[in-house]
Amino acid sequence: MSAPALLSEGSLPRPSQAVGRLEKRGWVRRTPDPADGRYTLAILTGDGLDKIAATAPGHVAEVRRLVFDPMTKAQPKQLREIGARVLGAVNPDGPPPGTHPFRVR
Repeated sequence: MSAPALLSEGSLPRPSQAVGRLEKRGWVRRTPDPADGRYTLAILTGDGLDKIAATAPGHVAEVRRLVFDPMTKAQPKQLREIGARVLGAVNPDGPPPGTHPFRVR
């Protein structure tokens, strides 16, 4: 739970409240971190994964319609380059292990 707070430069209560709402819907569960019990992990449940799978196509279509469809052919590459610069400024050490770099297709 500390990682989302750190990444959003916010306090722990804000992501904790958001995860609480997801937990009430059965989409995540909280569990102590087995590596360090001082931390809490938010784990996606099967219902949460189903919700993502059901929501993703509509989300992708809407992002494509609102963001990418109005762009010229050159602009997605420009957006990727801009995003990479912003991410480099936000996190000069690069993305956390196991994450994917920013990509625009």
